[in-house]
Amino acid sequence: MTVTLDDLDAAIRSVTNGLSQAADRDWSVAPGTGDLNAWQTAEHLGDCLISYAGLLIAQPLLPRFVCFEAVAEATARPWELLEFVTVSGRILGAVLRTSDPDVLAYHPSGHADIEGFTGMGCVEALVHGEDMARGLGVTLDPPRGVCSRVLARMFPEVDAGDVDPWTALLWATDRTDLPGRPSRAGWQWRGAPLDQAAG
Repeated sequence: MTVTLDDLDAAIRSVTNGLSQAADRDWSVAPGTGDLNAWQTAEHLGDCLISYAGLLIAQPLLPRFVCFEAVAEATARPWELLEFVTVSGRILGAVLRTSDPDVLAYHPSGHADIEGFTGMGCVEALVHGEDMARGLGVTLDPPRGVCSRVLARMFPEVDAGDVDPWTALLWATDRTDLPGRPSRAGWQWRGAPLDQAAG
């Protein structure tokens, strides 16, 4: 159930394709993640992906993020925000492809390996994409194989059973409820390799 760089590309592509249906709408008034609107959520997603690339390159010795922020221009239109997300994802992908296979870089969820950062990029894209899609009134339909692999790698404690993998990933990240299963409020993924202690 390895999460691959092709999975990262597919996750981002499915999100940008789905959200492009709403490219003619005002994203500044549509809900996004938490207190952010859809415009701000897209900007945040792009920044997350680039920040992961920065962590892999800098490999800070202290537990900290690299001190920069990637932002969109204030006049960016929805299609330009989707372009920002796509470019950010490809930057992360390029860094992942050229990093030492044994690299471990800081993340609060545990020093993550290549697969961990790939999985984090997938989760960021898919769940923030879903937040925006709900606010904009469109539906995402990510590849279920990608969802299954991301769920197994990033949430190894989650037993999805026979639940649709996309629904299970949304439950794991507290975006939906599943009958008979507890709330996932306060969820956290696992960035550290599965064969190592988290941290």
